[in-house]
Parts: sequence; structure tokens; C-alpha cells
Amino acid sequence: MGRVLPRCGAALGLALLLGAVALRGGHSRLHSRRVFDTVVSEPGPGLPWYSRVVFVDDQVIYVYTSGMQKVEPRPVWMAQNEGPEFWDERTWWAQRYQKWYNVSLNTLSQLYNQSEGFHIIQTIYGCDIREDGIIQGFYQDSYDGRDFLTFDKETMTWVAADIGAQITKRRWDAEVDDNQGWKHYLEEECISWLRNCLEYGKETLRRKVRPTARVSDRSSHDGLTTLSCKVSGFYPRDITVTWLRNGESRQQEAYSEGILPSGDGTYQTWVTMEIDPKITAHYSCHVEHESLLEPLSVPWEPNNSLIPTVAGVITAVLLIGGIIGVVVWKKKCPGRKEDGYTVAQANDQGSSGSDVSAKA
Repeated sequence: MGRVLPRCGAALGLALLLGAVALRGGHSRLHSRRVFDTVVSEPGPGLPWYSRVVFVDDQVIYVYTSGMQKVEPRPVWMAQNEGPEFWDERTWWAQRYQKWYNVSLNTLSQLYNQSEGFHIIQTIYGCDIREDGIIQGFYQDSYDGRDFLTFDKETMTWVAADIGAQITKRRWDAEVDDNQGWKHYLEEECISWLRNCLEYGKETLRRKVRPTARVSDRSSHDGLTTLSCKVSGFYPRDITVTWLRNGESRQQEAYSEGILPSGDGTYQTWVTMEIDPKITAHYSCHVEHESLLEPLSVPWEPNNSLIPTVAGVITAVLLIGGIIGVVVWKKKCPGRKEDGYTVAQANDQGSSGSDVSAKA
């Protein structure tokens, strides 16, 4: 059997590719390099049978597909810092894996006694480095969305996810030189490659953008109130967002759909929590991010939503009061306006009479 390149399930692959979905903080930033391979048995428009995408953090570094047959660098800063020989070597490796996957796809369909139909191999491997110097590497694969094999670089052996993977595990465990090569790659070559990329793209990859936070509320079921804290415009992606009640974390009661791209190179997230407004307590949204010298705290003010209404009522009262005052004043002084006209008319007549006398 040809050596099956590692595959990880679609959900697992995406999580490893972009980082954990949980809202997490970290005073020491983690940088990552990911190689993400996908092979399908039935390609179609926009879906090549083999593709490779390489990421550093959240940036696509280069792409290769069976249709392109050549690596295509993406960021300008990457293309400018590596010459043709580097990209030719990346193409050579991608083409080698492409042949390898072609054999593996057929082998796996036989291993699991499958006939025709859509099947997918996914592989993800790479390394991480924290700014405090801690490094780590991993290599995983999946077939048809199920875990297949994982590489344990400490023992340089493979961990099988099911009975079908045991056959491949035994063969790969016997390939001692290959396994030593993977350990060396994950712990040294990958880290060196990642450090180079971080230097090339430092203005993008090492930048820090401060988050902004806004707190709002809305009525929920059974008389409850849902508090929402929207945090946006931050980079890097890792962030800690929690609701506090009287200064204590209520993380287990809060809910979030994760961290999403904002579309402008930054990220955003929402964290919500249901409360009983009848219970008197102080609630605040607590945000920790490496761009902040101090955590950001935004309190929920339950009366804020009443301010526009109260202001409108006050304005209406003042307006009505003014109108009533004018009416009362007019009723108390009924002749003032008429007297004013009478005086004016008298003045007009007096002027006219003077003119007549003068002409006479």
C-alpha cells in the first residue's frame, strides 16, 4: 500500500487550520504554519481532485492544485522574499504528494471495501511557536471525515483511529527513517520556515489592533433579559471575552458562536448571557487582548435603554407646559393685544391728520 498522507476530519481540519474556536486569551501570542491537503475521488467545477493550501496564522501563503500544476504564492511579501528556486521546490513537493495521494485513494477504497462514490482524504500537518519560545508540531489525517492516523512525534509512531488504520500503522511504524524525518521536519524545518515567514510578513502577522466593545440588551423569554457584548476590530485572533456579575466570571453561563473575520483583516465576536432583570446585580463585559495594556471593561447600564424615552417625555412635557402657559397668559390679559393694535391705529390716524393739516 502506498503511504497514505495524513487526513483529518473536515471539522477538525478547519479548527486546527484557523485555531481553536473557543474564545481564548494568551499573553504570549502563538504563530502557526499549516499545510492542508485535500483529495477527492469525484472532482468537479471549482473542486480539483487534489489541492494544497499553506497558511501562516490566518494568511494563505501559497496554493497548489492538480489543475494548476504549479505553486502560486499569495502575499506580495512572500513572493518578494523567496526566489524561483524556492517556489520550484514547493511545486516539486506538491506534485510528489499528488502522485502519492492518487495511489492512497485507491488503496483506502479497497481497505474499506468500497465501490464507486464520493470519497475524500484530508491531511493537515504543521507547527506552532509561541513568542515565549515554546514550540510544537503535529501530523494528522482522515478519510471520509473520520480520523485515520495521527503521528506521535515523541515516540515516532502512528496512532490508528480504527481497525482499518491498523494495517497502515504497522507499515508506517516500520519505516523508522521516514518517522525520524517527520520528527525533524516538525520540530526544526517547519519552525525555521515559520520564523522566516514571520519576519517577511511582520507588518501583517505581528501587528496588534485594539478591540472595541459595545454592550446591549433585549427582552428574552419568561421575562428574562439577554445581554450581548459585541467585540470587534481586533487582531490577532486570540481574545478572551467574558461576562462578569458583581466582578465574578459567568463564563459557563455565556454563549458565543466563535470568532469570525470582519472582512477588513480584523476579527469580531459576540458573547451573550441571559439574566433575570429582577435580581439586582452589576454586569460588565470583560475583554482581554494582547493589544490592550489593561483589560477592557464595559458595564451594562439597564437604564440606558430608557434615556431616549425619558428625554422624549421631558421634551413633550416642556412643550405642553409652554403652550398651556401661553394660553393662560392670554386669558389673564385679554386686552393687551387689542390695545396694541388700537394704539398703532391711533398713531396712524394722528400721522395722517398731521399730514392733512400741513397740506392745509
